[in-house]
Amino acid sequence: MAEQTHVLFVEDDDVIREATQLALERDGFAVTAMPDGLSGLEAFRADRPDIALLDVMVPGLDGVSLCRRIRDESTVPVIMLSARADSIDVVLGLEAGADDYVTKPFDGAVLVARIRAVLRRFGHASGGAARAEDAADAGAAAVLTFGELEIDTEGMEVRRSGVPVALTPTEMRLLLEFSSAPGTVLSRDKLLERVWDYGWGGDTRVVDVHVQRLRTKIGQDRIDTVRGFGYKLKA
Repeated sequence: MAEQTHVLFVEDDDVIREATQLALERDGFAVTAMPDGLSGLEAFRADRPDIALLDVMVPGLDGVSLCRRIRDESTVPVIMLSARADSIDVVLGLEAGADDYVTKPFDGAVLVARIRAVLRRFGHASGGAARAEDAADAGAAAVLTFGELEIDTEGMEVRRSGVPVALTPTEMRLLLEFSSAPGTVLSRDKLLERVWDYGWGGDTRVVDVHVQRLRTKIGQDRIDTVRGFGYKLKA
């Protein structure tokens, strides 16, 4: 029997917490549910879950701060839950290191689909990674070089001027997507489809914030914005 995926769920509303926990457990997840950020951090450190679902507005240690603490210690995927599609909530959560977000009230099936999509892209090489591997199989270099930036597509490592660059799995997939077609403009919708595994329309702010986070790590001038169309990696 396959090992259950362990979800850390931090939510202060008792009704939402209990109902969501039951729904996730019915779908085969093992769930640790906590009512505040401090207990959530303790549970994360004790249990090392496979994914964390964090409500933005929880007491003790808010969800954004909790996400930052988790990201300081781990690259485990994080999905933020927000009671409103407020730009500030969304952007703060993504800037803190979250990989995706879901707006409350949410449909249980949608939440499960988003969890599975995040887990798929964390657990398997696909999208840009698969295309980079295909290029290597065809005889292309396994280490791609763009100026001072080196991308090892087999070892999944990145170096800038010889110094290792720590990327989250989502940032790595985004960079691999760009590096598979340097100089080619990739739209936000295309990146959502290939990197975030969205088979439906998604919020392009997810792409924008991740591109900005990636720029801070590999160089602000390495990825160009093509206004009205998307982004491209300088060849």
